[in-house]
Amino acid sequence: MSWNVRGINALAKRSAICEVATTLKTAILTLQETKVEVWTTGIAKEIGGPMLQGCAVLPAMGTRGGAAIFWNKEIVEVESHSIGRFTITAKVKELGTNIQFWLTTVYGPNDDGIREDFLQEMSSCAPPLGQAWLITGDFNMIYEARDKNNQHLNRRLMGRFRRALDFAGLREIKCKNRRFTWSNERENPSLCSIDKFFCNPDWEILHDGYMLHAESTSFSDHCPLIMSRADCQPRKARFRFENFWPQHPHYSETVQHAWERPVNHDCPFVRIKIKMQRVAKDLKIWSRSLFSKTKLQFHIANEVILQLDIAQEKRALTAEEFNLRKLLKTKVLGLAAIERARKRQASRVKWLRAGTLAQKNFMLNAMQEEEPHSHA
Repeated sequence: MSWNVRGINALAKRSAICEVATTLKTAILTLQETKVEVWTTGIAKEIGGPMLQGCAVLPAMGTRGGAAIFWNKEIVEVESHSIGRFTITAKVKELGTNIQFWLTTVYGPNDDGIREDFLQEMSSCAPPLGQAWLITGDFNMIYEARDKNNQHLNRRLMGRFRRALDFAGLREIKCKNRRFTWSNERENPSLCSIDKFFCNPDWEILHDGYMLHAESTSFSDHCPLIMSRADCQPRKARFRFENFWPQHPHYSETVQHAWERPVNHDCPFVRIKIKMQRVAKDLKIWSRSLFSKTKLQFHIANEVILQLDIAQEKRALTAEEFNLRKLLKTKVLGLAAIERARKRQASRVKWLRAGTLAQKNFMLNAMQEEEPHSHA
């Protein structure tokens, strides 16, 4: 997934990014315009969550620019990476297939005076001949007139960008469900496709059958772009036991009720299997009552924003639709903050602390009870 997030200094934004990446089971996440000059381990963990443990960053200049790459160490390995002025380039190895390729994420400048420097750096990121290369990010430039919804075009700059792409041997991977990736968020918006995926022929050969689609812009004015296998089937949901469940009310009686229901079968192994399946099923149902509907509302809000994003490419939004989209963009940040607070409340860290406190109280009470005996 590649996304210009327009700054991640707000905790709610980091929580929202983590939720989207987790829901989409993202293996590699690239971010642009992070606006973070000094990175900390805490910031990286709040964005990557438990899945995206690897991280390489390009610090912002003050509060301008910045980029980052996160990856799931169980799916891919980053053997090396280099950081430039506008780019991060990493050598990626897919652990399941041992396929290797180069990945570059870019954040192109808005300043015309340094765009030539950006194009030169982009071209210099090209790997040796015969090695696969994927490049993505916010280029802040277009090379086709169809990438903008008006005729305010800088054709000289478009030509320079097109020549740089040709020189690097890159072709665009077209988005399947969106024409534009950025909006200036006005009632009669300027729309543009400045967020792109490009690849060289070697990458295309190795990754035949992949497709690119866009998700909701959510809180940003850019939409995230998702590269995934076209034939990838959704995984069947698996039962996952949460360590904090036993601390909640009605957990024990839920397990007991499921376990004690009679099973009409002679084989003890089959009876145990059926009982375990019943416990898992009942715990799934019971666990839903632990969670508020904030996560559901978060994803519904993002889906509505996505549909309004798509509608905006074909027609002007009505005043009601425009105001709804604007309201939902604020809403997703609030929902992300609530969901993060809920997760912290249910986290194992809290229960470990509670367990430590309970153990201390238990030991103290035990010592107090033993004191009279010792005097005797």
